[in-house]
Amino acid sequence: MPLTTPFHPRVEARNEAGLWKHWAGYLVAPQYQYSLSAEYYAIRNSVSLLDTTPLFKYRVSGHDAARFLGRVLARDIAGCPLGRAQYTCWCDERGFVLQDGVVMQVDEGEYWLTAAEPTLRYFRSVAREMGVDVEIEDVSRAFGILALQGPHAHEVIRQLTDAATPLSYFGATCAIIEQRPVMISRTGYTGDLGYELWIRAEDACVVWDALMHAGHGHNIIPIGTTALKMARIEAGLLLMGADFHSARFAWVDEQRETPVELGWSWMFRKLGEDDRDFVGRAAIESELRDRTSRWTTVGLAVDWHDYERVYTSAGVVPPRHEVYSESTMSVYRRGTTEWDYAGYASSFTTSSLLRTPLAIAKLPFDLAKPGSEVDLEVTVVRRPQNVLARVARMPFYNPARKSAAMNEEAGDE
Repeated sequence: MPLTTPFHPRVEARNEAGLWKHWAGYLVAPQYQYSLSAEYYAIRNSVSLLDTTPLFKYRVSGHDAARFLGRVLARDIAGCPLGRAQYTCWCDERGFVLQDGVVMQVDEGEYWLTAAEPTLRYFRSVAREMGVDVEIEDVSRAFGILALQGPHAHEVIRQLTDAATPLSYFGATCAIIEQRPVMISRTGYTGDLGYELWIRAEDACVVWDALMHAGHGHNIIPIGTTALKMARIEAGLLLMGADFHSARFAWVDEQRETPVELGWSWMFRKLGEDDRDFVGRAAIESELRDRTSRWTTVGLAVDWHDYERVYTSAGVVPPRHEVYSESTMSVYRRGTTEWDYAGYASSFTTSSLLRTPLAIAKLPFDLAKPGSEVDLEVTVVRRPQNVLARVARMPFYNPARKSAAMNEEAGDE
């Protein structure tokens, strides 16, 4: 039987569509309403509430906690002081990505970390090899996590606590909501203004109710995982299992990717000033120095007129709303007489906000410059058709409110 999250009594009551799926062994709702657009626009126009409890959660503490994380994580943990969160990844010795996640320092020398897949055994094996004084605990079932996302997210949370207002982007703090302790970080997976709350399992429904009550005047609605995934493509955020896979489970190197190939070279901008011997460092340094990356990850903006043409020519209406796909779509060099394979798109959606289809793709470097034109293969009435797409910088959508200061004087925008 699948597990249920601590919010399940509230989630089940709100699930009008009656749809469920499994996520890391938990029962979750891909959508609550019959209209995905309503959930998507809650993220972009008002405020949404998402249960992300199925993420694996780890507490790392002890005298050598920072030293351990400096070894196991690719990004320098020194950039994550007390009260800060950090997006990061961890790699194998060959520099291929094992997983990504968010880490935050919640107390002096105590870190909380999320991951999409179990990683406790790996973390503990690295700690044993290092011989360090560190405790690594799986606290996945001890906490529920809620993501409060959207332009009115701050207006909602400030009714319940003053602690969130001073938070800068990727800041984290302890707070009290309805006499219950919570950890709040100014993070999210939507590319919009938002917060994530770690809540003790026994307090989950109390905090859910408080957020829903505070958000009533701002049209707050719970959203499922599909609307979230549509938003994350607009935000240019990669999804493990779709845009990349863990090197641990790959059969061949073509199924593995490095942080540089995933577009995360920004994590290593200060590598020359960083003397850590983190797992995979030698391989990543060599890749950066010798420019041996096999491809790079880019955004694709599909030409709407060409997209419309291939559908109308087949006598069907082009899908423009509530489209989301994680299937592989081939990308070809444009202007050749025969289809010349160049790469592939791993995620695809039609953005009703930006009024264009969008994709996340892997391309060789000679095609990766913004504005480069390629052909993206779409399936129309069971037949492959090529449509014009242009390489675009990610994120496709990046509102200023996402990282703007939140205070009474400046307002929420």
